[in-house]
Amino acid sequence: MSAGPSRVYFGSVIAGNTARWAAFGAKVDEVMKKLNFKTIDKKDKVAIKMHLGFNDGYQTIPVFFVRRIVKAVKDVGGYPFITDNPTAVYNAVERGYTQETCGCPIIPVAGIKDGYTYDFEVNFHNVDTLKIGGVLSDADVLIDLSHVKGHNSCGFGGAIKNIALGGYHGPSRWTKIHGVEQSIPYWDAEKCTPEHAKKLVKACKEDCIKYDEKKHKLTLSFGMCNQCKDCIKADEGVGCLELKQENFSLFQELMAIGANEILKTFDENKRFFLNFLIDITPFCDCWGMALPQIVNDIGVLGSRDIIAVEQASLDLIGKQDLIESMVPPFVRLHNGPELHPFQRINGPMKNPYISVAYGEKLGMGSKDYKLVEVLSPKRTAKMKGPTTVSETAPSFF
Repeated sequence: MSAGPSRVYFGSVIAGNTARWAAFGAKVDEVMKKLNFKTIDKKDKVAIKMHLGFNDGYQTIPVFFVRRIVKAVKDVGGYPFITDNPTAVYNAVERGYTQETCGCPIIPVAGIKDGYTYDFEVNFHNVDTLKIGGVLSDADVLIDLSHVKGHNSCGFGGAIKNIALGGYHGPSRWTKIHGVEQSIPYWDAEKCTPEHAKKLVKACKEDCIKYDEKKHKLTLSFGMCNQCKDCIKADEGVGCLELKQENFSLFQELMAIGANEILKTFDENKRFFLNFLIDITPFCDCWGMALPQIVNDIGVLGSRDIIAVEQASLDLIGKQDLIESMVPPFVRLHNGPELHPFQRINGPMKNPYISVAYGEKLGMGSKDYKLVEVLSPKRTAKMKGPTTVSETAPSFF
């Protein structure tokens, strides 16, 4: 990375003029210009890694913007393709993503059977190896195209999460990365009787605690736990259960490790990060359902530095007030002026900055950034706009 703060280009959803050149689409184009796709060589295979959603989860990045990004890659001579996990790719058409609408092929990240992978050693707590999607790893260029939203396991889903989970085959993602929290003990079997274990299960209204009486084993689903601590209250006087920050942090730390391994397969001049801060929902797009947005739309951020773009995204969201009337009734909000909006949703131990800080330690980038706004509302408001707003494209008339 270059010396000094990393540049993060920002385009607001707010237009300062009644003209297309002042609106959000033009700002996305301008951010891409600032990122300078000219470091993409002719015939480079360009992987556009994004989340294509599942089932009824349509609140992903609109194909309108995806098509523009694809065109920008083609304009410099690159050969783009969109990639995600096989299930999302297979039913992407249901949410409007096709080769025709996007302008390029859509290819599963690890092949059609999710078996084309490359292994790498992790040796992080209970995770020995992970398998990177071969299709993603074989590309010459990475465009990490992310829809920013909350996430029940790590508090926040952005550029790191998009490749740290979506860049790996299914078993790595669902069994290993989602199981790393279990590697630090949190339950003392000797202190806990079967009757008390059942009491703990009953205390959790989110059904995060399971107990196998035959094996005398209690497990806690850290991914769904929002640290209400009803179970800890039920455990008073026994002390067999702990909610520790270390367990929750492991998921984010492993995400940073996984993302870093993918970044290593690309030249530094051929990595681009675009974060869309629109339709910001409380949970991941993989839930496969529509959810209300919990903060106002903000805009688009672009950078060559994954850590800087994540830090800037979280900072901008942190300045927003949570729209409490839009929070689903099954979410128990946490209060506190020091809490990020995503922590209020997913719990204080799911601090969304953890993966960013850990990624910086790994050398993935810098939290020190300079926000450069393009086509700001203040600037475009002073520019002469059209006298009328009308359809100017070719029509049937």
